[in-house]
Amino acid sequence: MIVLKSPSELARMRRAGRIVARTLVYLRERIRPGISTVELDRLAEEFIRRAAGVPSFKGYRGYPASICVSINEELVHGIPGQRRLREGDIVTLDLGAIYQGYHSDAALTLGVGEISAEARRLLEATAGALSAGIQQARPGNRLGDISAAIQRYVEASGFSVVREYVGHGIGREMHEPPQVPNFGSPGQGPLLRPGMTLALEPMVNAGSPATRVREDRWTVVSEDGSWCAHFEHTIAIGEAEPEILTDLDLPDGV
Repeated sequence: MIVLKSPSELARMRRAGRIVARTLVYLRERIRPGISTVELDRLAEEFIRRAAGVPSFKGYRGYPASICVSINEELVHGIPGQRRLREGDIVTLDLGAIYQGYHSDAALTLGVGEISAEARRLLEATAGALSAGIQQARPGNRLGDISAAIQRYVEASGFSVVREYVGHGIGREMHEPPQVPNFGSPGQGPLLRPGMTLALEPMVNAGSPATRVREDRWTVVSEDGSWCAHFEHTIAIGEAEPEILTDLDLPDGV
């Protein structure tokens, strides 16, 4: 069942979203060659807790860290450790926060120092696909309109949409109905209504869309070794326009 959120519930999700967004901005400013992924995890957890939030990921289904850090051919769920970022890498930061019992979730992929033109194009295509999906998140549209818009944008850019991992509803639980695929047909699926809250998250491979899970049982990588990107926002369906609860560009205090 898709749960519609009340104004008071949306207010708590909005606050959780601000914590997530500010944490991502804080980490983005610290991405540089030489920093370890475990250091990024430490910084993120400290920041979330100082902001009166709780990391959504830590302990979720046994996950051992507060954020996911995925590098190059790693798509999602990379576990922080001693690995250090290198010039030319691309790195995905994915994190969630709970505020007064409600979750928000977001991700972005960044270049470390100077990156190749092809890597930059991959990042731009994935971010653009997320924006295209958000533009379809309006009352009266259907879930498939979001999915189809994301798929069209990615494939028109010459990249592949991953099938095995999808977006999701979010609220009291990090993962709620409905699932939000990054591929599909317009006009299909549940009707979008004000009060619905969704985590939209295009996951894109530069090569084949196929993936596999590494031996740690968490880290998902492209099967062919091609590089991957992942962008995500938590949004609320409004009366007319979608609201991005994890907007990184909102000033502090909003």
